[in-house]
Amino acid sequence: MTVEGFRKLALAQPDVEERSHMDHPDFRIHGKVIATLGYPSDEWAMVKLAPDDQLAMVASAPNVFVPVKGKWGERGATNVRLDLAGPADVRKALACACALIARAKARSKTAS
Repeated sequence: MTVEGFRKLALAQPDVEERSHMDHPDFRIHGKVIATLGYPSDEWAMVKLAPDDQLAMVASAPNVFVPVKGKWGERGATNVRLDLAGPADVRKALACACALIARAKARSKTAS
């Protein structure tokens, strides 16, 4: 997977737009970050997953998916090693990240 390949797959998700945060391209739905490029370095991306989705992704492809260190990783932030990631891996992770945002949005509507 290349940086441009990741970008293309991220932008193919419904309602995703590209912005920038802390000098890294990021991808958002309704202002919420689902993924970034270049973290912790140019060879990596990060996808924001639910903790149980993170466990499943890491178990299915431990050479591709690695929890981010610290509290962010405990909350589901997951690094993606781009040179080992295939399109199917990235699509699945991005779909999980989008679903996480959708569930949070639905909960907030129900609560209000």
